[in-house]
Amino acid sequence: MGSGPDRSGWIIFIVLAVAGAFGFLGLCFVVAPRTGAALFGIPAEGGPAEDYVRAIGFRDLTLGVYISALALWSCRRALSIVLGATVIIPICDLVLLVSVVGLTWHLIVHAASAACFTALAFLVRPLHAPK
Repeated sequence: MGSGPDRSGWIIFIVLAVAGAFGFLGLCFVVAPRTGAALFGIPAEGGPAEDYVRAIGFRDLTLGVYISALALWSCRRALSIVLGATVIIPICDLVLLVSVVGLTWHLIVHAASAACFTALAFLVRPLHAPK
């Protein structure tokens, strides 16, 4: 993907690891929604609430797939733009969590996710503008 073997390999490895973690997390939310809800920070007491948790799981599973696909088969610029745009997801999760349950340690997880996507978007960006 373009800007040299010195940093390209390890950055793509990190992107794939993060994508894999979100894919796995999404799968856990789909398979075990109550556990997923506890990890997210908003309890789900069965019924329709669990369906919403599964929707979050499908979202995270899809996120893992599209980030992996871009990391493997696209250019760095596209991957950087999508990683940067993906920061919207954990920011919205933070807002939702604060509005529903207030201040909780779960905010750290979502803030770390936002910071991770921001850092990866910055690290993946091409070093030179396209010609």
